[in-house]
Amino acid sequence: MVVKTEVIVRNARLEDQQKLAYLVHFDAYVHRHLDYRPPLDWLGSRPFALAEENGKLIAALACPPDPPRVAWIRLFAAGYAASVEAAWQALWEESYAQLLDMPKVSWAAAIPLHPWFKQLLDQTGFVETHRIIMLAWEQQSLPPAEKPLPRLILRPMTLDDLPRVEQIDVASFVPVWQNSLACLEFAFRQAAIATVAELEDRLVGYQISTPTHLGGHLARLAVLPEMQGYGIGYSLVHDLLEQFVRRGARLVSVNTQKNNLASQALYYKFGFALTGEEYPIYQFDLHPGE
Repeated sequence: MVVKTEVIVRNARLEDQQKLAYLVHFDAYVHRHLDYRPPLDWLGSRPFALAEENGKLIAALACPPDPPRVAWIRLFAAGYAASVEAAWQALWEESYAQLLDMPKVSWAAAIPLHPWFKQLLDQTGFVETHRIIMLAWEQQSLPPAEKPLPRLILRPMTLDDLPRVEQIDVASFVPVWQNSLACLEFAFRQAAIATVAELEDRLVGYQISTPTHLGGHLARLAVLPEMQGYGIGYSLVHDLLEQFVRRGARLVSVNTQKNNLASQALYYKFGFALTGEEYPIYQFDLHPGE
């Protein structure tokens, strides 16, 4: 006798947290976005779709928009018993339909860290648009500090700075790389070192660095476009490296776009070197032709 089973796709609920935690931590196929927030923190946001078979959770896909125009795939997980391709197709169809009902959302995006996930994205119509490269600085002597702009002040970032930090972020990056205010707050609360550059009571740049087991990671660096070229980014990086050195850091890492030659040139001045790690960025245009 053949027992027919039915796969049901539905939105995740807060009470699904325990089942989701088991799926994420113990099952075979798990993609997690490189994010300040763990994937289950997105429960309560949409799209966050689940697939169930005979009442058992077999797969999950979360891609809530943040920032408003970009829906990063925060989580895709499928169990051993599930057909990964079938689970992805069912969950993506549901998530895609929900994203189309969100008029501000322009793209879905993902950083595939596993070949099997890259293959799913290829089959679905996602296309590679950027590549991210990793660099590392290992206990080298620092170049001399450059003379900053007169009246430029570097100081620790505070929670009250975040709305102005968000404005710098929006002005400095294209939408796919922008961080929302909520995301910046998560980053700030996890930071080892967070600094703002202030010129005549105006914030003109910032950096946020997170701790690692060997030292730190420069997670975010931005300077207002009209203030670039005045050594503000150099001052921010020099200051954070000095602080990490005082803390005994053995290694400081950073990632940047492969085509961002200006950013790479800045890091090379300090002795950062390529690690050989490289990751593709995939995007899906939700409204092609518009």
